[in-house]
Amino acid sequence: MIILHYLAAFFAGLFLCNCIPHLACGLRGEPFPTPFAKPQGIGLSSALVNFLWGFVNMTAGLLLLPWGMVRIELTAGLILFLLGFAVLGIYMACHFEAVRLGKKDAK
Repeated sequence: MIILHYLAAFFAGLFLCNCIPHLACGLRGEPFPTPFAKPQGIGLSSALVNFLWGFVNMTAGLLLLPWGMVRIELTAGLILFLLGFAVLGIYMACHFEAVRLGKKDAK
């Protein structure tokens, strides 16, 4: 394994680890710091921004895995999986943030 494979595996781990808090907060409709907040990395970003940032990190990590000699193939199945994940995640981030902020009544 050459050094680039090791680096790809390492960065895949970094991206996949970083996606967890952002996806979790986004899916719960909660704010959390992102690089897009003011001040950067300290201020809070919306649930949707967190979900999308987590999704980008997850995608980057998954795409780096094969370069790190970890086998996940880019197939139609994986693309559909990511699409389904994104569609539901965006809906949940927006819905639960609205519920948390009192913009939707609990019936």
